[in-house]
Amino acid sequence: MHAVLKSVIPMKRNGKAEEIADAVVWLASENTKCTTGQTLTLDGGTSL
Repeated sequence: MHAVLKSVIPMKRNGKAEEIADAVVWLASENTKCTTGQTLTLDGGTSL
């Protein structure tokens, strides 16, 4: 099943926990003070 799932992800790999954590840290930072009402999709390009 893992190989099948990887085959449909454009990045050809699963996301790493560190990559998700980077997004969470960015969302919690001052860099997003003007960001409102957005969805941040972290799926390796699958939903493109």
